[in-house]
Amino acid sequence: MITASLNNYRQSPRKVRLVADFVRGKKVERALATLGFFSKAAASPVKSVIESAIANAGENFKVAKDKLFVKEIRVDAGPTLKRLMPRARGTANRIKKRTSRITVILDEQNDLLKANEAKS
Repeated sequence: MITASLNNYRQSPRKVRLVADFVRGKKVERALATLGFFSKAAASPVKSVIESAIANAGENFKVAKDKLFVKEIRVDAGPTLKRLMPRARGTANRIKKRTSRITVILDEQNDLLKANEAKS
């Protein structure tokens, strides 16, 4: 199991999940090509986490890049920064600045997966 993660990324998990859902289950080469043209701010950090996982695969497991696919990509909520915004009559509202934890798990593509991909 080849993993890479990014902790405390300063964007809400809801926005990052839009990008993560787009690359889940794809081959890494196709996922990186797709993220290069994606117009969301979260595309860049998701792409860098996938590139880090690819580097981990080559360095630690000696797996070629063309055999890898995104088995799992998970976006969880990180710590929330709480700030105050001044309002009328001396009151204040609490603002929640949410953070995300991005975890990517890559796996080798075997013959069974290739057969399923050819059917669809």
